Amino acid sequence: MFIDEAVVTLKSGKGGDGSAAFRREKYIQFGGPSGGDGGRGGDIIFVADSNINTLIDFKYRKKYVAGNGENGQKKRMYGKWGEDLIIKVPVGTMLRDYETNELLMDLSEENVERVFLKGGRGGRGNIHFKTSTRRAPKIAEIGRKGKEIKIKLELKLLADVALVGYPNVGKSSLINKVSASKSKVANYHFTTLNPKLGVVRVEDTKSFVVADIPGLVEGAHQGVGLGDKFLRHIERCKIIYHLIDVSGTEGRDPIDDYEKINLELENYSEKLSNKKQIVLANKMDLAYNDENFNALKKYLEEKNIEIYPVSVLLNKGLKEVIYRTYDILQTIPREQIEEEKDVSELLVERGMEQPEWDINKIDEGFYEVSGRVVDSLLNRFVLNSEEAIVQFLHMLKEKGLENKLRNFGVKDGDVIKIENIEFDFVE
Repeated sequence: MFIDEAVVTLKSGKGGDGSAAFRREKYIQFGGPSGGDGGRGGDIIFVADSNINTLIDFKYRKKYVAGNGENGQKKRMYGKWGEDLIIKVPVGTMLRDYETNELLMDLSEENVERVFLKGGRGGRGNIHFKTSTRRAPKIAEIGRKGKEIKIKLELKLLADVALVGYPNVGKSSLINKVSASKSKVANYHFTTLNPKLGVVRVEDTKSFVVADIPGLVEGAHQGVGLGDKFLRHIERCKIIYHLIDVSGTEGRDPIDDYEKINLELENYSEKLSNKKQIVLANKMDLAYNDENFNALKKYLEEKNIEIYPVSVLLNKGLKEVIYRTYDILQTIPREQIEEEKDVSELLVERGMEQPEWDINKIDEGFYEVSGRVVDSLLNRFVLNSEEAIVQFLHMLKEKGLENKLRNFGVKDGDVIKIENIEFDFVE
């Protein structure tokens, strides 16, 4: 079974809470702070693995969660970091946001390892809040939450050359002849149900990859014959081999075949229609006269399209095509299909991460402040004492809140509300 799409939910690990512990040692009346930091939450990491060629594993498991960090302990003991979750996917896998379909990560290079969602930071223990005036701080930070997002995995084969053409024109036979791939071959439509890759060895150190794409029919770009499911794989190739049956045994006109298949490529994607094509006029061994071939050749030469007469069955004409293909491939860089969007930007837009500062005027002389900076600090502090609240407000000031309020028009004596805390703004 070939699975080239899957939908999963990902969640990075939560950071462990910091500890607000104190030394309790014999003969020491006033022990100092000894609370350790919480461990960092685990990351979600993707690896492009060349040994995997399908997304079938994601059909049965729909949620992936990294490990949470452990809480800090007394005696300055730090919590253990949450275990990273490493997810292996086939080379060519694209990660898209489930709601917007925007590209978030393109894993197109073999063995590349990339962090997709970072785990929450561990909270600091009270050992970090001791000062000359605060000898026994009761403040400890809460570990930050992990991030959660629903994504769509989409696999596009990374082939240099894609084979396209009507069913039963010889694509499976061709990939079997020129590579070690063994596609199923038979005289009926939709022989190939799954795209297959084959490595073509030109010389000892020269090779390229060919993808055998299932036969296309009219309406493929709209899903007829599952065509739209397979057309996506052609987008990453550099060259298209367009196989055409010139024997006439199927009762079709070769020129008409060429135009209809190219119309499907154009309707699906403008990039596909602009890719370099090499037309292989197949089944020349069955063409009892050259009328079909000559007409097709003249038609294509007017369009500056290369055409080669071949017989895949008898292995004739293929060597010349292979060497010509290799030379052309050296001149064509693999294009980037789309620009990636940063996951954190998406989370901000989604409201899962607020803007840094969000100041709203509720009434005359009364303002409310929220935002990512505020939430970050709220998630880190347990505001269970006056000392913790003072420290919380002091850190907001260090983050630039005072200047933000002044620029927003807040005046001396105005009331500022943050969560359930209210205080006067003093110049």
